[in-house]
Order: sequence, then structure tokens, then C-alpha cells
Amino acid sequence: LRPPTVIGQFHTLFFGSVRTFFLGVLGFAAYGNEVLHFSCDPGKTEVNLFCYNQFRPITPQVFCVLQLVIVLVPGAFFHLYAACRSIRQEDNLQKSFYTGFYIFSFSRIILEAVAFRLQIQLFGFKVNAIYTCDVGALEEKFNITRCMVPEHFEKTIFRIAMYTFTVITVVLCVAEIFKISCRRLGFLKTQ
Repeated sequence: LRPPTVIGQFHTLFFGSVRTFFLGVLGFAAYGNEVLHFSCDPGKTEVNLFCYNQFRPITPQVFCVLQLVIVLVPGAFFHLYAACRSIRQEDNLQKSFYTGFYIFSFSRIILEAVAFRLQIQLFGFKVNAIYTCDVGALEEKFNITRCMVPEHFEKTIFRIAMYTFTVITVVLCVAEIFKISCRRLGFLKTQ
């Protein structure tokens, strides 16, 4: 069962293909072996791992995959419901209940906004080349150590691209709700 509007179909294509491809291929290229190249104290593996875990409590790849899965859930419920009820494509926007249920599946806008806010809190917009780590919990001689972050510029570009994808997804969802609402109110003719 495909989405009832052209905007929804484009959203599905964009969300399912472009965003997932970008995350999988380029995300792996930017973050794939980051822990191996993150270096604070070349002689002490435990300091490197401790600081890396402090620097990156969750990798952006894992966070983005979780975001994709969570955002897909409301739409999946609608499509599962529609498939179980054998709702035809044309009926999606003709009956109020189906339209309401379809619009409810747009709770993904809220989920995207929450994920966007969390991404900014966790990762920020820019990856700095040097990370200052507090190693006081390891009972080291010095409490602060500086760590080198590998490929920080690539990671910054990846983050900005993921934020851009989130904004595009939200804009597409809002545009689809607007189009559906205009159709239901009679401003646009049903195709």
C-alpha cells in the first residue's frame, strides 16, 4: 500500500532510500573505525577507551538508525492497519476515519523533532579536532588529558547532512498533512 499523495510517495522514497543509503555507506566511512584512531595517551589503552566513551556515549550512526526505526513505527502501524482491513488506495482520503488515522501516523513529525533536539544535545553541530577528557576517575596523575579526534571535518559534514535530512523529512510530512487537509476541506480536487 503506497502513500495516498505524491508528497508521501516522495517522502517514502527519500526516507527509505536516500537517507538510509547515506547513513549506511557514508556513516560507516566517517565513523566505522573511529575508536581505533581516537588517541589520547598512546601507551595507555584504558585511558583511550575511557576518554572515547566519555567523548562518544553513543555513535551518531547508532543514534540515526534508532531514529529511523522509531520514526517508521507510526507509518508502519497505518500501513499494517490498511493492509489488514484491505483499504483501497482511493479510500485512504475519502473516509474521515482513515484520513484521521493516516494523519495520526504523522506523529513521526514529533518523533523527528525530538530526535533532532537529542542529536543537537548529544553531538552538536561541529566536531572539534581536540577533545579534552577528564580522567580523574582513573586516578591518573593528571586529571585532564587531550585527545585527537580523527577525521573531525568529515564527521562535521556528516552531522550537518543528517540534520538536513531530518529537516527535509519534517518539511515533507508537514506538506503532506497540508495537502491532505486541503483535499478534505475541498480546496483541492481528489485525483
